Amino acid sequence: MDEKYIRDVLNGETNAFRFLIKSYKDNAFTLAMSVVKDEFVAQEVLQNAFVNAFTKLSTFKGNSKFSTWLYRIVINEAFKSVKKLKAEIITYGGSTVFSTPDIDCFTFKMNADDQRFYINEALLKLSSKESLVLRLFYLEENNIDEIAEITGWSVSNIKVLLHRARINMKELLMKYFNIDQQILYA
Repeated sequence: MDEKYIRDVLNGETNAFRFLIKSYKDNAFTLAMSVVKDEFVAQEVLQNAFVNAFTKLSTFKGNSKFSTWLYRIVINEAFKSVKKLKAEIITYGGSTVFSTPDIDCFTFKMNADDQRFYINEALLKLSSKESLVLRLFYLEENNIDEIAEITGWSVSNIKVLLHRARINMKELLMKYFNIDQQILYA
């Protein structure tokens, strides 16, 4: 269905781009938030990304899904924005790797709103790359190859990031739930 609107835009019906914006703005905003960690900056990133997508729509070859192409623009804009603002992102990443309990053991007794709150809080504390890869994999349900296409990162880099992000997410959730790691691993 995207193809019809893309053709319309390329044929001069610029209002057809509104459909594409409506279809992808929420997911694109979520991806931008993963990287920039600030709502206002994410909105600016989104605006720039949609303008870039509109002006470069003729370069979309259709070799991948439109969403993949658009999300790559959003991610590139987000990282440009972070670089430009020289934002310092707190990274939780120790070299200690240990078996961590599944996130579900902490959240199964919570309602959906509480789960969403704690997961979003943890995502804000993760590095931009870790937060982004978790969102793309779990929330957007992209596979590793699709994430590589969207981000331009290598498959092995994505696997490492995903592994570290899972560990760091669990550690953050354990802190939120005041669970002592010593007890769990004794």
